[in-house]
Formats: sequence, C-alpha cells, structure tokens
Amino acid sequence: MHAETGQKPIERFVSQGPLHAVEPSLLREAFRWSVMRRVTSTASISLAGNRYSVDEALIGRRVELRFDPEDLTRLEVYWEGHPAGQAIPFILGRHVHRQVPQAQPPSSPTPSGIDYLGLVLAAHDAETLSQLAFRELPVHQPEDDQLADHWTDDRQADSYQTQTDVPDVEDHQPQEEYHA
Repeated sequence: MHAETGQKPIERFVSQGPLHAVEPSLLREAFRWSVMRRVTSTASISLAGNRYSVDEALIGRRVELRFDPEDLTRLEVYWEGHPAGQAIPFILGRHVHRQVPQAQPPSSPTPSGIDYLGLVLAAHDAETLSQLAFRELPVHQPEDDQLADHWTDDRQADSYQTQTDVPDVEDHQPQEEYHA
C-alpha cells in the first residue's frame, strides 16, 4: 500500500486505462546513444576507434551520430536535427562501444566440501561388490565318472602336444661321412 495514494502501485498503474504497447522503433530510438563529430576533408568520421565514410556534402560540418552502443556497424548521421544518411564502416575494429559493460564470466561456486561423485561411487560399490561374494558361491564336486573323463581328455591332449611340438631328432641330425 502506498502511503500517499492509499493504493497498491499496480492498481494505480492499471487504473489509467488499458495498457498500450510501445512502438518498437520508438523504443529502439529511446535507448540509442548520440555523439557529435566533425566530418573530415576525406568525408569520414571516427567513433570508438572505427572509421566511417559519410556523404561528401557534409565535409567540414558538425554532425550528430546516433547509434546502438552494442552494434557499431550501423550509425545514422543527422545534420542540424535532420537525417543525413548512414555512416558506412570501412575500418571496423570494435563492434561494441567500449563504455558498454561487458558480461563477466560466472564466478566458480564455493566448494561445499561434499564429494558427490565419491558418494555415488561408494553407493555403487556397496550395491555391486556386496553382491559378488565368491566365497559364498556353491562348490560343485564332480562325480567319479566325470573326473575320469576329464583325466582321459587331459592325457589325450598332452600326448597330442608331445607328438606335434617335439621335433624328430633323426631328421635334423647332420649326416657324417665316413672316410676310411
């Protein structure tokens, strides 16, 4: 409640009638910046380190430059309050006026001291590692006939390796000649 009017601010605001949207061009014009510059003998002007060309009829005159400080690629030129065309950039080093506040990178958050990744890893290990207890697996004892089959298979494999891996000694001995 406002002390002097006795109304809530929003109620007083809407009591003036229906709200009207502002025309975009009028809104854009309200936030533009304006500076005065003298046009050089080469029909150029400078702003924020950039060079622009203007109409040759404006040489030697003081002109007003209206521009959006966040877009230095487009400048409108006014002479004695009347539009005199646009300034065409030919050396453009800055696209934003240096007085426009630059966005700062977000600061890093202060550490909370809680290791969230460590907590997730510990919970995962507690769930999965506690389920895999090899000592609790049932031990399967083979029956006697299964053991005999395994023993026979192992003997056959060993004898096959012996036959294929060991070279024949007689084939690799150099032949000696006997001279009497």
